[in-house]
Amino acid sequence: MTQQAESHPEGSDPTVDTDELRRQVQEKYREVAADPSASYHFFTGRRATRALGYPTELLEGLPEETIEAFAGVANPFYWGLPTTGERVVDVGSGGGLDSTIAARAVGDDGRVVGVDMTTSMLDRATAAADSIGLDNLEFRQGLAEDLPVADGWADVVISNGVLNLVPDKMRAYQEIVRVLRPGGRAQIADIYVEKPVPAGSRRDIDLWTG
Repeated sequence: MTQQAESHPEGSDPTVDTDELRRQVQEKYREVAADPSASYHFFTGRRATRALGYPTELLEGLPEETIEAFAGVANPFYWGLPTTGERVVDVGSGGGLDSTIAARAVGDDGRVVGVDMTTSMLDRATAAADSIGLDNLEFRQGLAEDLPVADGWADVVISNGVLNLVPDKMRAYQEIVRVLRPGGRAQIADIYVEKPVPAGSRRDIDLWTG
């Protein structure tokens, strides 16, 4: 699936080059997919899961390839796991850790769709899920602002450290609302600031990705 985007789509932050931001974010996470043990400005792998409070039992039996490429900022399951039979969308699924945890929680009667824009992360996550036979888990290429998921499909939407990298956050949240069924819930783990960011800083893509 190929996503087309203008440099400054309606509703996006006009101070940042959207295409260049996406290119640099993809490049960073291609690096993580290729070499998750390298030194980055964020924790990855088991070190990250320990720092962010993931219970050990959630990781038991998961492929090491899934754990080592993890690069989230918190634990979206702090508010509870999805339940048996539920349908889950993971926005910005990366190496697939949170998607895989969700797929095991919902069981054979549930379904999980992980969405990411970086092909190498999608390939890594899909291979890891296939290695443990998770038939209820699927990864799709797409953007947070244009989720490849039907209206009202999901009981739960999760996301971990992705929306802070999205230039059009309003559109991304509108997409979350669109794919949720009435009464569904969102469990978002992310970073935010409590005061306005100067326009000059918003133009600095290194600050977005760093």
